[in-house]
Amino acid sequence: MALLELQGLKKYYATQKAVDDISFSIEQGSIFGLLGPNGAGKTTLLRMITGIFYPDEGKILFNGQPFNAASDARYIGYMPEERGLYKKMKIGEQALYLAQLKGLSKAEAMEKIKYWFRRLEMESWWNKKVEDLSKGMSQKLQFVTTVLHEPKLVILDEPFSGLDPVNAGLIKDEIFNLAKQGATIIFSTHRMEQVEEICDKIVLVNLGKKILDGGVNQIKQQFKENKFHLQLGSAVQTPQHAAFTAKAVSPKQLEVSISDGYKSNDVLQYFIQQDITIESFHEILPSLNDIFIREVEGTKAITRAFQPVQ
Repeated sequence: MALLELQGLKKYYATQKAVDDISFSIEQGSIFGLLGPNGAGKTTLLRMITGIFYPDEGKILFNGQPFNAASDARYIGYMPEERGLYKKMKIGEQALYLAQLKGLSKAEAMEKIKYWFRRLEMESWWNKKVEDLSKGMSQKLQFVTTVLHEPKLVILDEPFSGLDPVNAGLIKDEIFNLAKQGATIIFSTHRMEQVEEICDKIVLVNLGKKILDGGVNQIKQQFKENKFHLQLGSAVQTPQHAAFTAKAVSPKQLEVSISDGYKSNDVLQYFIQQDITIESFHEILPSLNDIFIREVEGTKAITRAFQPVQ
């Protein structure tokens, strides 16, 4: 079942189409990547999903019903890329204040804050002021204040910004745990390797339009180029054959591109006939980063082609 569904959303600023007829749905309990270059429309989408902005056209369904910002916002946790903390407040007081704004009683808030502070090794921070925190420490605090009221939908915009590898690992584990417990995660970032590691499905937007969506593995299969990696048992000269084009990676490793009309078995058969041991053979799939660059640049080229000549 889809927790969140966007149907034909449009949002205009003067003459600019910030969001231009975008539709997609996000399944409950999934980790969903919202991707796009700067100025693509991601922030406007997130602000409509959280009720900060209203769409000019289209619908948002939350849990199967029309989204009502006044009543549904309490089920959403939003961690923006920009810092949204009060610099002069003590950390414990701030977490307590923000939890109560989300509808928790003081007792409930204290219980959940203590739980999260223990879990993320923040117990000694209670009386520190936000202005005394490093960027990474602020990021951990923002994550806690985003999730402590147990929202159904968690929106994380660049959640690993400023975190060292250890703390990034802690937050990543908590994202997986939240999804296992039934929370739905929207994960927005420019780091494609994080998307590949964390997300189930993605949508890629550019210039206000959706240009790609689907499962991460499905999309990588869609853009594969019939390339394979060979690890051989002995060094070989780069072979030439009608079935494939080979490029040496090292004396015992080759990258092969299979020619049209041939199959991977034709490659394997060639090396077997040459009595060359094959230690490993696997398909090379494009990274999300490569797909991202290709699709974004393609959209720009199409836009330029349709612009009137001055």
